[in-house]
Amino acid sequence: MQNPTNSIKPEWTIIKLLKWTTSYFKSRDIESPRATAEILLAHILELKRIDLYLQYDQPLCAEELSRFKALIKRRVKREPVAYILGFKEFWSMDFAVTKDVLIPRPETEFLVEAGLKLLPEGSMSKQNLTRKRILELGTGSGAVILALASMRPHHLFFASDRAIAAAVQAKQNAERHALHGCVIFFCSDWFGTFGNGKPVFDVIVSNPPYVPSGVIAGLQPEINRYEPISALDGGEDGLSSLRSIVNAAHRHLCREGCLLLEIGHDQKDDILKIIEQSGNYEKVIFTKDYSGYDRIVQMQKKRT
Repeated sequence: MQNPTNSIKPEWTIIKLLKWTTSYFKSRDIESPRATAEILLAHILELKRIDLYLQYDQPLCAEELSRFKALIKRRVKREPVAYILGFKEFWSMDFAVTKDVLIPRPETEFLVEAGLKLLPEGSMSKQNLTRKRILELGTGSGAVILALASMRPHHLFFASDRAIAAAVQAKQNAERHALHGCVIFFCSDWFGTFGNGKPVFDVIVSNPPYVPSGVIAGLQPEINRYEPISALDGGEDGLSSLRSIVNAAHRHLCREGCLLLEIGHDQKDDILKIIEQSGNYEKVIFTKDYSGYDRIVQMQKKRT
């Protein structure tokens, strides 16, 4: 397979470029080579993917070819498509992403679904609506809290991240979706800024780091070379952050408040032990993801 610098010529059409790029990506073991080629080329041409085939015989100009080659080079270095494009779709919303934040995953939508079930629908004009207070810990791009706020805008939303750059990114995404007035963002290392104040949240959600430290080096290059390690590394057993949150969250939950966590595909038994040892929760429920793994755990603060 020839080098892309010497292979793509100005007279090449959309369909020829797609065929060549697909073959080149296959030779470099790039996942979903055809779809990736379509996504990158559509991005350069500012077209929808379907439009590539409606305009399949359109030739690219030299400037378009140059920019497309640059994206090909980035992808074969295993940079994730989301970082190349600068955004990722989640919950039918586009979120700007940089290397300061984890790329939102499809399975995390189950965290949103679980959260929505705990938040009453309706408007504040209805007297029977109870206004809930929701906190997300480790918000990253803000995908989870903003998806919740977009569906239940009449509640009160808060989101924290220990990385200033991530909190800024999340706030920008809120502005992108006209939700900047719905969510309060701040910097905090889990519950570090709350002290021992009285419980104020009805729901706390988090997708914390849960990958064991020793496993990270063996993950796909797209993950261990580019995504923020701090958003992945869950300590030696992968449970460090989960343990910290479970052991502290009850102090910040209102009576019968709920904690929702995303967990690793094989962590159900371990997280159950942590919950039981804390002695502060009841009504523990697990939700499976698209692959059939227990991905979300929900627990309610015990009545005292």
